[in-house]
Parts: sequence; structure tokens; C-alpha cells
Amino acid sequence: MAQIEDRSILARHDAELESHVEMIAREFREGFETVEQIGAPGVTIFGSARIEDGDPVYGQAREVGRLLAKAGFAVVTGGGPGIMEAANRGAQEGGGVSVGFNIQLPGEQQPNPYLDISMTFHHFYARKTMLVKAADGLVLFPGGFGTLDELFEVLVLIQTGKIEHFPVVLFDSEHWHGLREWMASRLVADGLISPEDDDLVASDDPAETVEVILACYERRCAHEAAVAG
Repeated sequence: MAQIEDRSILARHDAELESHVEMIAREFREGFETVEQIGAPGVTIFGSARIEDGDPVYGQAREVGRLLAKAGFAVVTGGGPGIMEAANRGAQEGGGVSVGFNIQLPGEQQPNPYLDISMTFHHFYARKTMLVKAADGLVLFPGGFGTLDELFEVLVLIQTGKIEHFPVVLFDSEHWHGLREWMASRLVADGLISPEDDDLVASDDPAETVEVILACYERRCAHEAAVAG
């Protein structure tokens, strides 16, 4: 009797596992299809969901989104509030394509109202793949654990050659100063990473931020770095 019950439990478990794997595969497929819909080079912008309209950083993210759109880039974000909303809002104001890859959370993060293309994910790893897949450049505004997670994941992917070496801009140099000093004084100095792994650009100016990304895109610097590697 116990063996029959065990087999029944295992069969149920296998069915649930297969269903879960199928759901993940479907989410990846739909994600890649959504990326294909963008139809323009993209820049992914990360930053805190807690920064509200009226904060100077919100205004700067909005301006970066607007200038990127004017330069012909799609603006891609996590689709939620705060910095994400600001960047998507600016993209629409600039006449560009505004993309949001939202995530289903216990707090029910709602997509912001400034999205032309939108998809909500159940799994962080599928969502993170699409945020990088759509990018020809990256801009990180002040943020918390999620922003730091995205920063270091992208740096690892660039370091290991899994993605092209596109520009990574840290906006608000004062906010990022301590982290950059620690990386130079401990990681680079101790030989834990190579000097070229710390290839980050700090900026406090929306126009400069967009110029860094546009200059790299126009001279195909990511492609050149991949070939050189």
C-alpha cells in the first residue's frame, strides 16, 4: 500500500514539475518574442521603484529617457514605478518606444502608465534575461538591492564574454562613489578583478549619459570589444 502511495505522490510531483518547466519555457519564448517587437536598439534603465515624481533624480531619469528616444533608442525598464516610470515617461515624451518588463510580486507591482510594449513575468531570471537581451547600453540610477543585483549580473556577463561589452553608465556620481572606490581599492588592487573589468562611466548629466551610449553604438564599440576579446 505504501509503495502505491509513494508512486502516486511521485507521479503527481513529476506532473507538477513538468507543468512548471513548461510555464518557464513559455515565459522565455514570449519574452524573446516581445523583445523582437521592439524594432529599435534599446537602452535598459534600472533604479529604485521608491523614487517619486518631484525628486530631482526622477526628473533626471525622465530626461535621460526623453533624450534616448530622440536619439533613436527604445527605452527598456522593469516596467514599474519610480525611476522605471520616469524613464518610460520620458521615452514617450521623446516620441520613442517605451518598453516595460514588469514582475509579479506579492505587493502586486503594477505596470506604469507610460508603456508601449509591456510584459509581466512570474520569474525573475526570465525577466532579467529580457532586460539584458534588449540592451545596447545600460544606465543605472540610484537604487537598492535589485539595482545592485542587475549591475553585478551584467558586469559578470560582460567579464565572461556572455554578452557584448556595451557601455554601463552609473548616474549620480556621488551615490556610486563609495562603491566605485571599494571596487578599485579592494577588487582591482587585490587582483580579484582586472582593471578593465571596472569599466564603468559615472555621469551627472542626462545629455552626457546619452552621448556616451550613442558614441559607443555609432562606432560599434561593443562589437569591437567582442572581436578583440
